Amino acid sequence: MFTFLFPFQIMAQNSDSIHLEHKKSGMIDRIITYLSESNCPDTTKRLDISFLGGPFYTRESKLGLGIVAAGLYRKNPADTTKLGSQINLYGKYSITGYYKFGIDGTHFFDDGGSEQIVYDVSFESAPDKYWGIGYTSNRDDDNETAYNCRHAHVDVAFIRSIFLDNLYFGPHLIMVYINARDITKPELWDGQRHHTFTDAIGFQIEYDTRDYKYNSREGIYFSFDQMFAPRFIGNKYAFSSTEICFRTYTPAWTGAIIAINLHSRMTYGNTPWGMMAKIGGNYSMRGFWEGRYNDKCASDFTIELRQHIYRRHGAVAWIGLGEVYDKPLKLVEGSPCFNIGFGYRWEFKKRVNVRVDCGFGKGQCGVIFNINEAF
Repeated sequence: MFTFLFPFQIMAQNSDSIHLEHKKSGMIDRIITYLSESNCPDTTKRLDISFLGGPFYTRESKLGLGIVAAGLYRKNPADTTKLGSQINLYGKYSITGYYKFGIDGTHFFDDGGSEQIVYDVSFESAPDKYWGIGYTSNRDDDNETAYNCRHAHVDVAFIRSIFLDNLYFGPHLIMVYINARDITKPELWDGQRHHTFTDAIGFQIEYDTRDYKYNSREGIYFSFDQMFAPRFIGNKYAFSSTEICFRTYTPAWTGAIIAINLHSRMTYGNTPWGMMAKIGGNYSMRGFWEGRYNDKCASDFTIELRQHIYRRHGAVAWIGLGEVYDKPLKLVEGSPCFNIGFGYRWEFKKRVNVRVDCGFGKGQCGVIFNINEAF
């Protein structure tokens, strides 16, 4: 999420207006001071939390208003050399009737990070678009249909270090409810239920040598995530999924980082439409409408240059390639989608960035405002 703060001034005409101007100026000064000091760790508090709010704009939701509370905390707040836990609470509402609120973050049970819970819980109601399933249907602009989507999402993983300091393993739980309403072209759903509930259980393996989880400057990250959604735990659509992610972060020249992300998600069985693999959105192939391209499998590759410019300001530029396909072995038989973009970074808290990204794909573009890097 990105915030615009508009300073203003009231011209004094009498003593009352002078008092009002002084009061308003004091408030503006406090806001400016607050933002200027937001990236300075407060070693006197176990929870160092900052608030950022204001208008935002995206192609999907149009003009809206949002607020985020970003917090960092440690068992020993004075020891800033240790990796701290992070928690983000957010809410946003737009003129289209879109609204979303949620909480996400990572909690470390010890300052070394050997045991951690990664969580993401959200609910949103949004006007959305759908083009069907599979590349052939997705690329046809005439298939575009508008509908209203209700989406509740719970994602929790508990992982702990095993064998090696940088190797982690643990259980993973996902619960997702999706309800498509006011549909104008129901044939695009291929006979599937318009509302589905999925609860899946599985495990996650990670190998992580990054110097900092939320804004990496060096190191590598690998994850393998295997999930199962069988009928006997309440699923109407029984399926499983495998998700693999590999990332590297390499210093280039002064203030520059080259970040690479290779990601693939494959599903097997009777995958419901809302749980299909997809490209696009806030984190993958930015600029494409999230879900415009979806199928049982999807893969994407992004290389991004991150350049620190001055003090708390930075910029990024990236190029990406993604593809959706119906079977794992059909990756090389599909038609790839290309993606390029650039963005601005502002350090809201210590090594926690606010990002503004502008991405472009074939016939599509989008602006994204968010907390933390895309990967």
